[in-house]
Amino acid sequence: MKKLPRKKKLEIVEKYLCGNSVINLSNEYDLARSTIYSFIKRHHEEICNHPVNLRDFTMLQKMKERKDLIVHILQTAPCTANAPLREKLQAIKDLSGKYNVNTLCEAFEVSKGTYYNHVLRSKGENSETQRRRAMLKPIIEEIFMKSNCTFGAGKVTAVLKDRGYVVSERIVAEIMHSNEWFSVKSNAKTLYEYSNRKKENILRQNFTASKPNEIWVSDITYFNLGFRKYYICVILDLYSRKIIACKISKHNSTTLTKSTFNFAYANRRPEEGLIFHSDNGSNYTSHAFYTCLKECGAKQSFSRTNRPHDNAVSESFFKCMKAEELYRYRYKSERELVISLNKYVDFYNQERPHTYLGYMTPNKYEDLYKKTCTS
Repeated sequence: MKKLPRKKKLEIVEKYLCGNSVINLSNEYDLARSTIYSFIKRHHEEICNHPVNLRDFTMLQKMKERKDLIVHILQTAPCTANAPLREKLQAIKDLSGKYNVNTLCEAFEVSKGTYYNHVLRSKGENSETQRRRAMLKPIIEEIFMKSNCTFGAGKVTAVLKDRGYVVSERIVAEIMHSNEWFSVKSNAKTLYEYSNRKKENILRQNFTASKPNEIWVSDITYFNLGFRKYYICVILDLYSRKIIACKISKHNSTTLTKSTFNFAYANRRPEEGLIFHSDNGSNYTSHAFYTCLKECGAKQSFSRTNRPHDNAVSESFFKCMKAEELYRYRYKSERELVISLNKYVDFYNQERPHTYLGYMTPNKYEDLYKKTCTS
């Protein structure tokens, strides 16, 4: 391959810093992604080993802002970079009005061409078919609700045809599925058994674990920014008191707890038998979250009602986080809040000595466990 001049390499690096993803640059310059990453790495090393001029400082600042933005996107997105392609494409589409598409594609590790192909394929959203679906949706909802949630797609289709609508059962099923209108008869027994299951307090305020990924504890708090509440969900490993997942959302929903758990699970990959402890909030007691944990082989443990001491480890972390970080600054935007939150989590895990751990940091405590296991 012909050797690229330094000017061309610098041009590629600058394009990357200005928002172009490595995937797009690879296609544009017909270079391997690893080659482009090597240009970026070499440029960074050159800056670190030489006196920094204003141009270099500006480029470093752009690089930091870009990385911070990617972290912010992944923290607030409804899915992770490891999610199925379909979910990532939908996330990029939903966020494209708020963030640059190049940055979104890089954050979710999706090529720009793949995303735009998806957009072109989805142009049917403005078609006559989509308008017809939008027209049918409230009618289907009315029929379904009047049946006391007992009708499936077949019966709903029959009622529609009786009213003079020409529509296939497949279309009705798709509309019902996308809105989560499922007949209670299909899972009535499961829901009945779920609602009557015993919410056991396995920990009983015994906040000790013999190894990492044995017991996780979780909780949600909120922080006021202007006139809006932001909900913060964290998961701690009880062995090391390490924050293994932290996400922020404008909505206190099961989606927040699920995405936080999925992030932690993807990074830690615990063995089957993990105990997951939380309070009795609807985010944690919902059937969707219960199913999510069950599929991962985790067992739920719950605090007793109105007993915050049953989840004292999470409560203690929130107290420290607010006193040491969040209450000390006036944030101008959601982005500033997220960056501050991520910075504190890194500080808490890597640098802050923990009394319970004999004044070791959570990361050091886990490293010590790994060394003990390998020796």
